Amino acid sequence: MKLTLQELADLTGGKIIRSGAVSEFAGMASLNEADQDEVSFLGNDKYHQDYLNTSAGAVLIPAETSVGGSPDDVVALVEVENPSLAFAQVVKHFVSIARHFSPGVDSRAIVADGVTLDPSKVVVKAGAIIEAGAVIGEGTEVCAGAVVGANVQVGKNCLIHANATIREQCVIGDRVILQPGCVIGSDGYGYELIDGRHEKVDQVGIVILEDDVEIGANTTIDRARFGKTVIGEGSKIDNLVQIAHNVHIGKHCLIVAQSGMAGSSSLGNYVTLAAQAGVGGHIKIHDRAVLTAQTGALKDLKGDMVYKGMPARPLREEQKKLAHIARLPKLAQEVKNLRARLDQLESGESS
Repeated sequence: MKLTLQELADLTGGKIIRSGAVSEFAGMASLNEADQDEVSFLGNDKYHQDYLNTSAGAVLIPAETSVGGSPDDVVALVEVENPSLAFAQVVKHFVSIARHFSPGVDSRAIVADGVTLDPSKVVVKAGAIIEAGAVIGEGTEVCAGAVVGANVQVGKNCLIHANATIREQCVIGDRVILQPGCVIGSDGYGYELIDGRHEKVDQVGIVILEDDVEIGANTTIDRARFGKTVIGEGSKIDNLVQIAHNVHIGKHCLIVAQSGMAGSSSLGNYVTLAAQAGVGGHIKIHDRAVLTAQTGALKDLKGDMVYKGMPARPLREEQKKLAHIARLPKLAQEVKNLRARLDQLESGESS
């Protein structure tokens, strides 16, 4: 369904400050790729030149953007409080239209006896496997090649993408999204050294994903050694992340690509781990802490602070340290020069 300019403003809570040449929009794209029937947004000043040259039919702009520095008059402008968030609403509008939910279980899927689902209210695509005792909630879609293990519980309106795996006994809440290739409930990494050999320790716990969690492609979340590994409500985990056994992640956390959490570590609520951040075993990171890229937490960290470095230090402290390190070559040269002058002075005195 196309959006009129007024519908675009209503959808995003924006204000039309200039009408353009196009009255309806059929999609969305970036500033440098958008066509005249598409909507784009200016979310960062570094894209201002793309904004000036855009061919988009309409652009969502922040309140402080000067109309004097703007594209040609053919581009409509809608002022919004947060262009990135407003654009996300536009994306959701068009994606929801594009996705067709056609209930039914494909004849090429394998659904074991004893599975609880309503074929008129779920989608199970070709090649999907659902094992005995599993429960699939209404509105959920299980895509091609996905595996739902024995006695798994999947809530309502979930989307399990191709080749995702949910192993036995795990519990998935409502509106959870599993991206392709992720594994929920793989064995925790546990071994005991006995007589010179690493003997596997049984991992008999489960994983719980609470409501509105999203797990990225090829991310792995290990089942607990005993008890449960928990990903809290609304938390979003990126691609290629490792979450070890018995980890507890709070609500609305963000964990970015290639990050890792060792066994029995925990995050409070609204914690952010940027790319390649690491958390050691049995470490607790408290509410609203932020670990910047490649930061390593080797001890418990207080909340409401930003950390950087290995080991993690408060951001300003680490920045000062790095600034001092950057000055070392210059300081070394100054010391060398001072040494040379001292040698000259000592040589003069001795003569």
